[in-house]
Amino acid sequence: MPGWLTLAIPIAAFIALALGFAFVLQRTGRIVGLTREAERFRRSVEDLSRRIDTSLGGVIDRIDAVRRHQLPPDSIGDNLAAARDAVERYELEAAKLHGPVPADDVRAALLAELERAARALEMVAHGCDLLAAARSGYRELEAQTAVKRGYLNALHAREAIARHAADLASGRTLEQRRWLSSRLHD
Repeated sequence: MPGWLTLAIPIAAFIALALGFAFVLQRTGRIVGLTREAERFRRSVEDLSRRIDTSLGGVIDRIDAVRRHQLPPDSIGDNLAAARDAVERYELEAAKLHGPVPADDVRAALLAELERAARALEMVAHGCDLLAAARSGYRELEAQTAVKRGYLNALHAREAIARHAADLASGRTLEQRRWLSSRLHD
């Protein structure tokens, strides 16, 4: 065997091992990156959901107190304004959420529920304005209905937002969510 061949075989084996090791490291790095991205996404969705729940929960409690005549209707105007502002900011933040798997359907549902919450808060504000202005008769009935419907819509939007945020944070694909949903309803 020539001398150069005895030197070339170990060098070729070393290069082959180095290339294999580099390939494994690259793939491992990609997997770690995807896992990090998924975890970051999950945490941001959970944080958004927690903040939405806190904001809506506080104002829903105040609306319920007005609905039960425990608070005067004009006392929650600042709370309603703050909640409407927060919901607008949450809508912008939710629209920017992009995760490691396609979740446009859940993101769209989350945005629709945030819009529903905003409309509910507007309805409550309208009802509170009517309650503060009219103390009896048809206008009072209309005002109480607006407050109650707004309260229920805000409550249902809050529950649906939590459900959609959990779907978003799960990182499951659309097919996996559909399969799980169909299995739960059987």
